[in-house]
Amino acid sequence: MNDKQKLIDWLTEHKISEVEAIIPDQAGIARGKFMPAKTFAAQGGMRLPESVFIQTVTGEHPEETVFSPTDRDMIAVPDLSTIRTVPWANEPTAVVIHDCFLMDETPVDIAPRQVLRKVLDLYRAEGLRPVVAPEIEFYLVKRNTDPDYPLVPPTGRSGRAETVRQPYSLDAIDEFEPLIEDIYDYCEAMDMHVDNLVHEEGTAQLEVNFLHGDALALSDQMFLFKRIVRETAMRHEVYATFMAKPMQNEPGSSMHWHLSLVGAADGNNVFSLPDGGESATFRHFIGGLQTYLPNVALLLAPYVNSYRRFTRYMAAPINLQWGYDNRTVGLRVPETGPQDRRVENRVAGSDVNPYLAIAAALACGYLGIRDGLEPSPPETGNAYRLPFALPRTLNESLELLEGNERMRSLIGERFVQVYAAIKREEQERFFEVISPWEREFLLLNV
Repeated sequence: MNDKQKLIDWLTEHKISEVEAIIPDQAGIARGKFMPAKTFAAQGGMRLPESVFIQTVTGEHPEETVFSPTDRDMIAVPDLSTIRTVPWANEPTAVVIHDCFLMDETPVDIAPRQVLRKVLDLYRAEGLRPVVAPEIEFYLVKRNTDPDYPLVPPTGRSGRAETVRQPYSLDAIDEFEPLIEDIYDYCEAMDMHVDNLVHEEGTAQLEVNFLHGDALALSDQMFLFKRIVRETAMRHEVYATFMAKPMQNEPGSSMHWHLSLVGAADGNNVFSLPDGGESATFRHFIGGLQTYLPNVALLLAPYVNSYRRFTRYMAAPINLQWGYDNRTVGLRVPETGPQDRRVENRVAGSDVNPYLAIAAALACGYLGIRDGLEPSPPETGNAYRLPFALPRTLNESLELLEGNERMRSLIGERFVQVYAAIKREEQERFFEVISPWEREFLLLNV
């Protein structure tokens, strides 16, 4: 049975009347078309302009011309492994993520899913398969319709808002039980592999952990999960935000990735030796992360706001030390058995595009393995007392990515060109805005 017939059969079986045909853009925003199921089935995909991948988070196109002067069409082909029902839709609706190709059937090299596929192909050529498990944090906040006002926690079932931090508090979670139950129900309906939910350190800050699995499939889930959370929050008359640092005196929100590698043939964890000890591959993978993560920081901290999260003693790393069960480092190795040995990359914020964040980390680990890079000694103390070793600004991250030829080659020269142009445009727009701090302290004092 061909893919088109499989699609028709699935739509018929689920009595689907509408289809959301989507792709993730560079910001991780869903772009695409909404169409009747019969039309979608007949077409078997859609066309979109390549410029969809060359726009800022505000919907503008960078002045630097880095795409075809004709803004050529792409053919978006549905990945049937991603098709799901949309549980909150009024009519029976499906959503399906697409891969993009040029007219000659060449994959579009600037598409985030293709960037990740390219890195995964490198591991496949080595007989390896990455296994990942993401953890994502987000804040619930009171509706905020005026961006000049700071965000504040929402009112819970008790009629009161949180005023102190409640890490791991079940009572604090119960304040938002109806909203959380809807998130769980929507996740189950959309086949999300959620493990658990906890209240994090910030006021009304939650964290959801996912079961481990394939890197592309988990990135798809993270892409869709953000939409689930935002939609659920709206239905409960609050906002959910994945900003890396939404509130001044609260911890930032992260997207941690637990990373391991298994043999493609036998499924054994190659970070461990047959006797249970640590393998050279394990050390070299960490060495690659330590060496190259600064060069891909732009994909792990993609906005001006992202760098506010890297604050000493505020539950976010400031360097790339590694250690066993040490949450002050950027690269934590949890205490596990040999088959579960893994590295937790704690650098990325929750504002990232998941496809690009995991592609970046895996690219760093790949280079570490290829080059036999050795990591530093494990950190046993408080890494917050050590110097910063991560970029502090968007500009610095831009320079580091563009200046590393090996990383550009690995994730794609044209992709780096496009992504850097987008980030420069966003930065320019940010610097046009005069902040409340400037008005408060400079208006009458300088």
